[in-house]
Amino acid sequence: MSRVVPLPARTDVAALARTAVACASASALRLSGVDGVPDLDADRIAVAYSSERWFRMDGRPRAGFAPLSAFFPTMDGWVRTHANYPHHRAALLLGLGLSRDARRIDADAEDVDSDAETRQRVAARLATMSTAAAAADVTAAGGLCVAVRPEDRSADDSWRRHPLVEIRRLGDAPARPLPAPTALAPLRGVRVLDLTRVIAGPVATRTLALLGADVLRIDPPRLGEPQNQHLDTGHGKGSALLDLSSPAGRSRGEELLSGADVIALGYRPAALAALGLSPEAIAARHPGVVVLQLTAWGEPDRRGFDSLVQADSGIAVLEGDDAAPGALPAQALDHSAGYLLASAAMDLLGRRSREGGSWLASTSLRRIAAELLGLPRTPEKTPLHPLADAAGHTQDFIVDGVRITTAAPAVSYPGGPTAFAAPRPWGRDEPAWA
Repeated sequence: MSRVVPLPARTDVAALARTAVACASASALRLSGVDGVPDLDADRIAVAYSSERWFRMDGRPRAGFAPLSAFFPTMDGWVRTHANYPHHRAALLLGLGLSRDARRIDADAEDVDSDAETRQRVAARLATMSTAAAAADVTAAGGLCVAVRPEDRSADDSWRRHPLVEIRRLGDAPARPLPAPTALAPLRGVRVLDLTRVIAGPVATRTLALLGADVLRIDPPRLGEPQNQHLDTGHGKGSALLDLSSPAGRSRGEELLSGADVIALGYRPAALAALGLSPEAIAARHPGVVVLQLTAWGEPDRRGFDSLVQADSGIAVLEGDDAAPGALPAQALDHSAGYLLASAAMDLLGRRSREGGSWLASTSLRRIAAELLGLPRTPEKTPLHPLADAAGHTQDFIVDGVRITTAAPAVSYPGGPTAFAAPRPWGRDEPAWA
């Protein structure tokens, strides 16, 4: 019997993580044409899923969540806020009536004051509000705040009637053979345009880069990215800045789209559609493309992150206690979505090589949450199995003269790659295919 993945929780996070990594590893094996089975090392998977805990810059850990990203009690319950980005922090304070400045702050998140006094002000304000009013007011201001709710089994049953990853043919296109897949690089010659951020999308595209794909991530110039967040998932990718809302940016974006085999979308579908970047519009202009689409809630215009979905879906209640809500031992919805989308991308590239077509693979963090909530659970958190050798599941790089330590790849199979390429500094590359 294989060892349990050491991610202790009442819900079966270990099984979810193992399954998602197994799917990506098996898809890579199929593309490579190599016989064998995925190598599912429990410790390696656990380290990869909790990568932010292992991340170091010159040996020093970096904070995962900003001080205003937290659970807070209200008059009648709890809310979960998310304010890792400066503009989300500004909107949170505006929605709570703690700031009259509606401007969006575009500075790097690490340069924005988020001291203990501000957190105390937020806590004091929320303590005077109902849960519903807090969530509504912050959301109306463009911030992120959800009620902590118990699980809704009928809603989860409804979610589980849909595939974990939905596959849809977007249109016809000639078959396009893969260049020359090998075990070491089954995606050699495949180009991936990465329009995602935070964790799930970057994990998906990091996995494709590991397997030989040429991945180029595009970010808006005015929306900075916390350095640790980018470096933790930026392995093997180019990183460029491009304003897709400007005429020049749209023109360059079309050039990039025309050269891409896979396009990963992680922003709100409504915002992307306004830029002509819905999956349907992309496939109409660029037949033969494989589109990956990730949302938080499965809705076109609702913002969200893993921590918020945990709170809204009932996971936080299950993982908490009488004193306060709790959380999973990792951003497991994000990571699982990433590996499952990477698996779907590989399967669809194989399908495209045989029968042609343009294809869409989509999932949501809420759908992943429903899957987790449908798995067996225990009354108590499963005991933490000590990692056999954590150092054996991390990698060191030098990026801009700084020593970076990150988790090593979770995906593994006979003859496959065993190490990531170094992450590139954020925004350092040209928005062009190599």
